[in-house]
Amino acid sequence: MIEVIYILWLRQLKHYWRSKARLLGSLGQPLLFLVTFGFGFGPMYTRASGGANYMDFLAPGIVSMSILFTAVFSGLEVIWDRQFGFLKETLVAPISRTEIMIGKTLGGATIAMIQGLIVLGLTYLLGFRVPNLASLALGLIFMFLIAIFFTGLGLAIASKMKDMHGFQLIMNFLIMPIFFLSGALFPLENLPSPIYFISRIDPLTYGVDGLRGALVGMSTYGVYNDLAVIGLLSVLVCAIGTVLFSKLEA
Repeated sequence: MIEVIYILWLRQLKHYWRSKARLLGSLGQPLLFLVTFGFGFGPMYTRASGGANYMDFLAPGIVSMSILFTAVFSGLEVIWDRQFGFLKETLVAPISRTEIMIGKTLGGATIAMIQGLIVLGLTYLLGFRVPNLASLALGLIFMFLIAIFFTGLGLAIASKMKDMHGFQLIMNFLIMPIFFLSGALFPLENLPSPIYFISRIDPLTYGVDGLRGALVGMSTYGVYNDLAVIGLLSVLVCAIGTVLFSKLEA
């Protein structure tokens, strides 16, 4: 089982590493958000908050955004493999589909983590600082759980689809509201009640809030509450994904 998971994990990492354009292109949007929002809205946030640094607030949200986009779109590889026949070869192999799901989830989550770490490194160039190694370690846990949840979500949805373009449309329909309502770009406390309610049922809200609490000590719901919620959601979505994957037809 470990060997199967490792091979599937390694295949995704090699595919990612050989796609240099994908690696560099996926950094464009986070860098754009960091520069435009960080320097554009920074002075307004500082005045409104009484002197707080907006980059400290923004950086964890953009790191989460990078992980979100990379993790969810790992589901495209399932559709790609289906179209080129690799998925059929994998499904007829004498291995369980649970192993396939775990291997692909860990592979996609690892790639999303790498993207998140690269973006975190870029935030250092713009003045963001993690206070200590303990904060960084806790932040890495949140980054991993965000990656696991959204990789599992992307694979679960992709397992029920055969059209790559349809997958992209559905993901964009889900991803943008999930991102913008998560508190990644602005505080959630003073939102209208209906929007605040939606943000509370947004899984990324707890990932962003927990990552922000871990890295800079700014948490609305409590770091350990966030950890419990995003951890349970990650287990749940992976379990659902495993069930859907077990019914997958090549």
